[in-house]
Amino acid sequence: MKSNLRLVNPRGESERRWVHHALERLTQEAARSADTHLLKLNFPGFHGIDFYFKDEASHPTGSLKHRLARSLFLYALCNGRLSDGQTVVDASSGCTAISEAWFARMLGLPFIAVMPVGTAPGKLHDVQALGGKCDLVEDAAQVHARAAGHAASGACHLDQFGLAERATDWRGNNNIAESIIGQLASEAAPEPAWIVCGAGTGGTSATIGRYLRYRRLATRLCVAEPTGSGFVHGWRTCNPDAVASQPTLIEGIGRPRVEPGFLFDVVDRVIEVPDSASIAAAWLLEDLLGRRYGGSSGTNLVACLQLAAAMRARGEHGSIVSLLCDRGERYAQTLFDASWLAARGIDTTAWDATLRATLQDGQWPRSGDGAT
Repeated sequence: MKSNLRLVNPRGESERRWVHHALERLTQEAARSADTHLLKLNFPGFHGIDFYFKDEASHPTGSLKHRLARSLFLYALCNGRLSDGQTVVDASSGCTAISEAWFARMLGLPFIAVMPVGTAPGKLHDVQALGGKCDLVEDAAQVHARAAGHAASGACHLDQFGLAERATDWRGNNNIAESIIGQLASEAAPEPAWIVCGAGTGGTSATIGRYLRYRRLATRLCVAEPTGSGFVHGWRTCNPDAVASQPTLIEGIGRPRVEPGFLFDVVDRVIEVPDSASIAAAWLLEDLLGRRYGGSSGTNLVACLQLAAAMRARGEHGSIVSLLCDRGERYAQTLFDASWLAARGIDTTAWDATLRATLQDGQWPRSGDGAT
């Protein structure tokens, strides 16, 4: 009888050499990449409360997804899922795809990004400039299935939505949480009251939430999300099958469903933010910091101000940390285009006034509080 057992992999030695070389290149890249800056701001209305913004847009690929993309490639290589010459694919709203395209080019691998058709043109351009191909789908909920289809044809599916929370070492190894806490060590309030982030794959919130518990810190984790996202409904009802009640213009967060990487139990609070508020805050960040950041960074700022206003009302001092997630230049034709906003019925005037008033007086109007 013919045995079905594979006693020796005929490509074993050459494949192992290639994997070792690929891992070495990723290690070298990590050593060359300096940590991102932690920017500090103080506002007149919040005496005794320091605001810190982790500038993840300063990564070589322009977003916090640079860390994730490196981890996903390491995970695929060390689990024997990625081979020399193999096409790499992933579903993405854009930023992860840009970072993955960058690493794929570094390793000499073809890359396909499956993205919604409405993805910002600047992101499509960046993926293509790095040698990647964009496979656009009309229904954003179908990106996972399309990526799985490519995988069925032999591509390595990096699967950020399924693997983000496990591909990153949450105990340390220069993850984003360890970096934040390390950079705060000499500050007036080294153990922040809150860390604020969004939820795309769920990987960032999982890493931060786990690390805070691992280090036995009192810091709480707030997830800032577009109004009505899948995660908002899922967290509120503890339902992993929850879906969004409305779409969002904020790319990277506000998923239409609860992704597998979302860990509800490590999140202490969720704040819902209307798209118009997120966009107004993104424009405000340019005034505050002198450069543009994407819509999810604006979402984070809105949540930070709500949390700070509550701290101020209770007479608390301390610090709040949030993330500047990606470069705003990618949204020049969307979120930073007044005609594009007008065509979608977005008027940021009222929210701009509210946010600027809050910076001055430290108060958050109850009528605008979208906290969950």
